[in-house]
Amino acid sequence: MTPMDMLLSRASTDRLQDPAPSPDQLMEILGTAMRAPDHGRTQPWRYVVVEGEDRPALAARIVASMARVEADAPAAKIEKRRARFATMPMIIALGMHLRPEHKIPLWEQEMCVAAGAMNILNALHAMGFGGVWVSGALVDDAILAADLGLARLAGFLFVGTPDGTQPTPKRADPALFTARWHGQPVTFGADKD
Repeated sequence: MTPMDMLLSRASTDRLQDPAPSPDQLMEILGTAMRAPDHGRTQPWRYVVVEGEDRPALAARIVASMARVEADAPAAKIEKRRARFATMPMIIALGMHLRPEHKIPLWEQEMCVAAGAMNILNALHAMGFGGVWVSGALVDDAILAADLGLARLAGFLFVGTPDGTQPTPKRADPALFTARWHGQPVTFGADKD
């Protein structure tokens, strides 16, 4: 597989099973996050890895967080989230160590965290693993973030080995999202009704 084939075949999946990356593989994968654009060298990435017997404790904290931030969530959604956090082979909490006093704007520091997460997902795929980035109202729960030793959350990556062959989802034509500027405002095919 060429590097372009690898990038074009990556797709998120939560149909994951053991094994998850080994400790050495994980350090190599996380090393790709450090290659994300980081204007000002703020290094805002923070990763908390949860595996094995620690997953049910995290799942309990997720349910408690949902009671705080999604009090009207249906029981089925709460149970689904509890089960996913309790059983995924590996969970990586994506933390953001932002520096509001820094000359680099907060939004740019947040984008650095997002770029790092995308590098991780690509590296997982390159090494034969799979993953999906999940977020939602939980990322705004300061108590959950503090329970993990983080200042802020950007979400969680579920990580493992894809369960069977994963079809590559059909993606939109990039031409619909691209325009050439010639001195006047552009329009995009994707925005037309």
